[in-house]
Amino acid sequence: MKIILHITSREDWEAALSSGFYRSASLDAEGFIHCSTLGQTVDTADRFFPGRRDLVLLCIDEDRAGSEVRYEGPASDHDPRMESRFPHIYGPLNVSAVVRVVAFVPDAGGHFALPAELGAFQA
Repeated sequence: MKIILHITSREDWEAALSSGFYRSASLDAEGFIHCSTLGQTVDTADRFFPGRRDLVLLCIDEDRAGSEVRYEGPASDHDPRMESRFPHIYGPLNVSAVVRVVAFVPDAGGHFALPAELGAFQA
């Protein structure tokens, strides 16, 4: 099982459960849902969600995603992570592809660390 992660608010995830599909704002604006690998997630969270306490990590089985997953570079030419390839989901995410949802809360300084619950996905 190849796991990719998506950071979202608990409220947005809970809203998706009733429809069976999750849609992020980026899907409508950019055409895809931003995701990260295990190794990219903390940097992404610290960069785009500093201090947010309402977040969860969606642990997505890439093979079960109903929409195409592509690995691509960051959108900004000025992003220092230009050599990295990030997983992007090109369409709504079927909730059946989410194998675990984990609370994602920063430390007192507002910085993130991977939750211990994700240890099972690290190889």
